[in-house]
Order: sequence, then structure tokens, then C-alpha cells
Amino acid sequence: MSNTISTLLLRNLSDVFGETDPARRRAAIDELFLEDAVFHDPMGGSFRGRDEIDRIAGVIKATHPDFQYQPLSPPEEVGDGGRVVWVSGSPGKPPEYAGTDFIVAREGKIAAVYLFFDKLS
Repeated sequence: MSNTISTLLLRNLSDVFGETDPARRRAAIDELFLEDAVFHDPMGGSFRGRDEIDRIAGVIKATHPDFQYQPLSPPEEVGDGGRVVWVSGSPGKPPEYAGTDFIVAREGKIAAVYLFFDKLS
């Protein structure tokens, strides 16, 4: 299945890093990521392959299971890449942190995700 870069960015936030159910998260990873995809996390290094991305997404979500990601504006696309700026926190409360995800897509799937943490305004 081929997805737009914007769809990949938004689903990565909600269906992968925002998902608490391990089976649904893994199904989304299998659908959205290339087998050899890599996730670059400024706090924890690089994680290559669907199994490692699944593992680290679960670890990250377990640290704040009630947090939800909220894009601050629509994703932007250029060539085979895109970015989305977001905040995250508990529903009904001020955001706890902010970030920007950059992706590189190939064949309608995510080949690489680069996470950058941003300062909250």
C-alpha cells in the first residue's frame, strides 16, 4: 500500500508512537515502514528495522501512556521527505514537550525518521 508523505507522518505519530496496544502498533509499523527503516532518536540513538522500531516505540509510549501527539500545523512535503511539528501531553493539560519529525519515504513507506525535540513556546 502506498501512502502520501503527509499520511505517513501523521500515522507515525498516532498509530506508532501514540499507540498503546502492541498488536495495533506492530500492524501499523508493518504497513508504514520499510523492513530496513531506521528511527533516529536524539536521546537514544538509532534503531534499525521494524522489530527495533516496534520495541523502542513501546518503550517510549510506556513512559507516558496517556500522552497524545498533536500536530501544530499540517505536514510539509518536499521531494521524498517531509516534516511535521507537534506537541505531546495529557489531554486537557498544557503540552509537556514538543518536537519535529522528519521522514524520508521510499515506495510509499517510511525509510527513515529523524526526531528533533523543540522548545515549548
